[in-house]
Amino acid sequence: MDGLRLLLNLVWLVFQGWVLALAYLIAGLIACVTIVGIPFGIAAFRLAFFVVLPFGRTTVADPHAGLASALGNLVWFVVAGWWLALLHIVSGIAFCLTIIGIPFGVASFKLALVGLFPLGKRVVETRAPHSWFGAGQAVAR
Repeated sequence: MDGLRLLLNLVWLVFQGWVLALAYLIAGLIACVTIVGIPFGIAAFRLAFFVVLPFGRTTVADPHAGLASALGNLVWFVVAGWWLALLHIVSGIAFCLTIIGIPFGVASFKLALVGLFPLGKRVVETRAPHSWFGAGQAVAR
């Protein structure tokens, strides 16, 4: 399964990942110009590293996120989130025009939601479900 993730991440990186990461890096640099914007910049940098190689990773809600994250997400949405999500949606539609591109389009649509509201989320590694390896078979990791 790791070979498939590597292949998907490499194709993603060549066709779209570097552009999206650049957009997040620019948004993060702009946000870090002010002291108030530094948390937004850090979130943008975290997402930049996530969108470079998204296959095999996902985002989960941070259990320690509170009201400040929710309010910050509203500010992020107005300032930068909507155009980053739009970038994901446009690229996702372009990928879905081909059968081979559908997995990349679906990944782009999932990233659009993360781009809208990035605060209060953590990026974590994912593992393939044990059911993919057959019933009763041991998985060597």
